[in-house]
Amino acid sequence: MARDVKFELGINGAFLTRRWERPGNWMRLTREIGFRNQEFCGDVIDPFFSGDREFQLETCRQVRSEAERYGVHITDIYTGVATHRFHGLSHSHPSPRQRMKEWILDCCDLALEMGTDRIGGHWDAISVEVMEDDDAYRAAVGRVQSIFRELSRAAAQKGIAAIYNEQMYIPSEIPWTLRQAEEFLLAVNRDNDGCPVLLTIDVGHQAGMHYGLEGDDLDYIEWCRRFGAVSEIVHLQQTTPDASHHWPFTAEYNERGHVDVPAILDALEQSHREYELSPLAEVLPPVERTWLIAEIIPGSTKTETALLDELKMSAEYLHQFVPEDGLTLSV
Repeated sequence: MARDVKFELGINGAFLTRRWERPGNWMRLTREIGFRNQEFCGDVIDPFFSGDREFQLETCRQVRSEAERYGVHITDIYTGVATHRFHGLSHSHPSPRQRMKEWILDCCDLALEMGTDRIGGHWDAISVEVMEDDDAYRAAVGRVQSIFRELSRAAAQKGIAAIYNEQMYIPSEIPWTLRQAEEFLLAVNRDNDGCPVLLTIDVGHQAGMHYGLEGDDLDYIEWCRRFGAVSEIVHLQQTTPDASHHWPFTAEYNERGHVDVPAILDALEQSHREYELSPLAEVLPPVERTWLIAEIIPGSTKTETALLDELKMSAEYLHQFVPEDGLTLSV
């Protein structure tokens, strides 16, 4: 039986961090540069660092109001740089694991307050000491899987509909291979009564050659084919094969980079058409919608004028392939 899947473009709010502090500007600028959807960046409101709880919740209510005012849809809250800097969910000691779980569950409250029921990102880096011991590494991976199952139940009780875990490109940040991603999704979602835990695909996160990866693990198109049918978020960035530059989609960077947006859409469509052949069909239904999120992260010396111009050009470029009101495919 045929079913529809819709693809929509959005922008990650990382471009706002350390630059604009007012919710009205966050939403106004999102629309002015050409996007209707924003993936809210956790570095803009951090559950631990951005003022007290009362301030955070009030700011989230302002986000919701300003999003309605400017016609912006908040797709989810996604972690920024902050949580990538810690040994969190895999830590050998329970205290850092518990603290990172608290960050995630506090972030769930912020998400719901601003009008979205999805959160995602990355909350961990396995230590070198652990990676040097095969048994310890396997145990750390198991801890992460177990904690995600626990979090999915706790988040579901709050009203969260999905948690996203992003695929990365170094062995300390899992999953970083196709096989590990499949094993993670099967382990976390099988017989789980919490909300689904989904994979975020980033088309610039196939730079594992620095740690010895080769073949399909280095192919962003293969990641889209393998997991696109069960992924609600795909991060778009222009980059080179050996790095995750988070460049904009301007003529200059499209010339330097290798990311091909039409090829991504073709791979996602193929993933949906072949969904029933995937082992993941046992534990996850196909998604009805995928947000293609431009995750463009500017350097500190990029001026605001140059930044906004590049984001406008990126929106214009991406809308050649995905219209402003989305692209619906019957598969």
